[in-house]
Amino acid sequence: MVTTDAKLICAATRAGYVLPVIDVADPRFTVADDPDSLRRLFDAAAAEERRNRRMPKFIMRWLMKSAAKRSLMLQALFGGDATFVDGMSTYAMKLGADNLMPPYDGPMDRRMAAAAPLTLLRLRTQQVARLTADALAAELDEAKTVPLHLINIAGGPAIDSMNTLIMLNRRDGALLRRRVVIHVLDPDDAGPFFGKNALAALMAADAPLAGLDIAFDHRSYDWNAAGPLEVLVRDLAASGAVIAASSEGGLFEYGSDAAIVANLQALHAGGARSVTGSVTSADEARRRMITATRFKLTPRGLEGFAPLAARGGYQIAQAESAQLSDQVLLRPL
Repeated sequence: MVTTDAKLICAATRAGYVLPVIDVADPRFTVADDPDSLRRLFDAAAAEERRNRRMPKFIMRWLMKSAAKRSLMLQALFGGDATFVDGMSTYAMKLGADNLMPPYDGPMDRRMAAAAPLTLLRLRTQQVARLTADALAAELDEAKTVPLHLINIAGGPAIDSMNTLIMLNRRDGALLRRRVVIHVLDPDDAGPFFGKNALAALMAADAPLAGLDIAFDHRSYDWNAAGPLEVLVRDLAASGAVIAASSEGGLFEYGSDAAIVANLQALHAGGARSVTGSVTSADEARRRMITATRFKLTPRGLEGFAPLAARGGYQIAQAESAQLSDQVLLRPL
């Protein structure tokens, strides 16, 4: 099921409710990223972290658990015992306070969505999409009609991949006059279910990806066993396709060193010339935040991540900061 209204492009979730489809080129979703705007955003996030630090942990936990009864977003962060935030909850957190829809539109949800840390999540998606689009533009211009395959590891709805395509199409419509496939490698199916509907909505008449030949392919995947990725990339490479990979809020933040290296090696062996993703910052504030939660993030920072990238056959060619994380573009060594 896909719906489009006059205000926002929307798509249905597996649970049956409807959410807006994020398009970072739309001012309603864009995070201002000029130097002055970023400085104000980073300062606001740091000030919020300092305020939270002054509150005793047991009081903070009690307040959050109490508020979680009135907020699905807070339930995802402070309820249950999962070691990561699920794809659809993360997606809802990126919508922005003015774009929320039921069941994520309560007063507490709106307050959370307007806070600096969730604005940084939105910035993360925007930066990953832009890095990927910038990396692909010249390669696609040179390759002309060769098929493009975007591999999204732990991508949930894969909204960063769709925004990569939106940016490329806005830059030069000729770049995407080819077969395009988004491959989502994720053990969960709720995020990809929404992602497939979101892509269909973006391809509807007068939508940002209208008239293009784009497919959505979801495969259940465990990044601790990279064999299926190696097979996929090898088969795509044999067909002569352009291959790019990404993992926003996934592999580079939650994966083990061994998993990161194995997945990068599989991508490198298949000739993927660009890999983008987010790396959890290693500063003291991030370490305190992780210690206070149940989430199994690894705050490597760029210095800790670079050696892993090298073992996988890549180097950091470019990086952009969203304070909570650094978004990286990897190129083959």
